[in-house]
Amino acid sequence: MVDQSLAVMLTIITAATPLLIAAMGELVVERSGVLNLGVEGMMVMGAVAGFAVAFLTGSTLLGVGAAIFAGVAMSALFGFLTLTLVANQVAAGLALTLLGLGLSGLIGEAFVGQPGVKMPTLFGIDALVPFSFILTAGVAYALFKTKIGLVIRAVGNSHNSAHALGYRVIALRYLSVMFGGACAGLAGGYLSLAYTPQWIENMTAGRGWIALALVVFASWRPLRALIGAYLFGAVSIMGFVVQSMGLGIPPQFLSALPYIVTIIALVIISGNKRLTQANTPACLAQSFVPDR
Repeated sequence: MVDQSLAVMLTIITAATPLLIAAMGELVVERSGVLNLGVEGMMVMGAVAGFAVAFLTGSTLLGVGAAIFAGVAMSALFGFLTLTLVANQVAAGLALTLLGLGLSGLIGEAFVGQPGVKMPTLFGIDALVPFSFILTAGVAYALFKTKIGLVIRAVGNSHNSAHALGYRVIALRYLSVMFGGACAGLAGGYLSLAYTPQWIENMTAGRGWIALALVVFASWRPLRALIGAYLFGAVSIMGFVVQSMGLGIPPQFLSALPYIVTIIALVIISGNKRLTQANTPACLAQSFVPDR
């Protein structure tokens, strides 16, 4: 019984870790005033790049590096479209997701069914699990205890005022977007190198959208995002646990349970107008064109 409980706990941790990493990146992006709906696309590209490089080289460390690079490259494309060309952020993010899903399927076709290279673990926990906690603490500290965090929040709340004070709004947003891409790529790489060490087309299975919802669920606060990630991780795993108990609940419902909980959580959060208005970056999804 103890061994089974421990196994469930470890599975919840591995299920929550990619959600937490991706959510941390997107939280910084949105704090800077940019809405990137392409998290799913960046994650799936990170997953295929990480798996491919690890498979070809036998090194999960190089695989992790490739996953991060893929996420950054995708986010740089998004940044070019929205920050340089001033394209609509919602449309560009959705296009990025579609591009990532299609391109990853094309790249990963040769790796379907191939044995993966699993990330080393210690007591059933891989290195990215403690890293996700360090990342959360680092983001929380940087955003609320450092000057750069103050500037990021200032740009997200009033980019015109920040520009008037001499801050380089576009450059800062580029860095924030690329940080978010690195986190999303790493989260995707975690899926193909640790959670399920293999490549399956569309293996992110909507986790990027859950990470986006987590940011809103957490009211743009890092520590709340940590709690939310483990809550959603527990819900997704408990579906499999209930299914194994043979209670007669349709497996389709259990598979949909994390997304149902996501919708319910968003409805509840949206109902609290005071909380939402107090934490939502005022310039979120608003384009900025500096004065010439």
